[in-house]
Amino acid sequence: MILEPCDSLAATVAGGPVAAETDDRHWMGLALEQARCASLVGEVPVGAVLLSASGALLARAHNRPIAMQDPCAHAEILVLREAARALGNYRLLGTTLYVTLEPCAMCAGAMLQARVAQLVFAARDPKGGAVVSRLGVLDAEPRLHRLRWREGPGARESQALLQDFFRARRAGKGGREA
Repeated sequence: MILEPCDSLAATVAGGPVAAETDDRHWMGLALEQARCASLVGEVPVGAVLLSASGALLARAHNRPIAMQDPCAHAEILVLREAARALGNYRLLGTTLYVTLEPCAMCAGAMLQARVAQLVFAARDPKGGAVVSRLGVLDAEPRLHRLRWREGPGARESQALLQDFFRARRAGKGGREA
């Protein structure tokens, strides 16, 4: 299956792991591509990718609350939904989610419900981050599920995308409401 970088919704990829490219920089790079796509269509620039336990790309998406008229259409939620549909199971055991911005409480909770094994995020979100910045949802006891998390590469680029996006909004160049 050939995918365009800005496929409108999470896109599923068939095939095995990309052995030489299973590093954080590569996967966060794909998430950053999705964030750039979000910005191009007037959505808050956040992108995510989800890998299987074997390292295969399961889904990728960017924020779409405006286009979908759905306040829950965050990049993380969209990749979880698409992967669950593709796998025929809401439990996404052994998966790794890469996202360009620290997840909010809703997205962190959804990752726990889906049994995602690992989270890697680029930039902290001082206003709404629910992993380390504002709340510690993933580390709260008692735990429903242990989800390992870490800050990964791409923080500067993610922050720059967000700052440029909101600077343009404030200057009146933003188009639709974000």
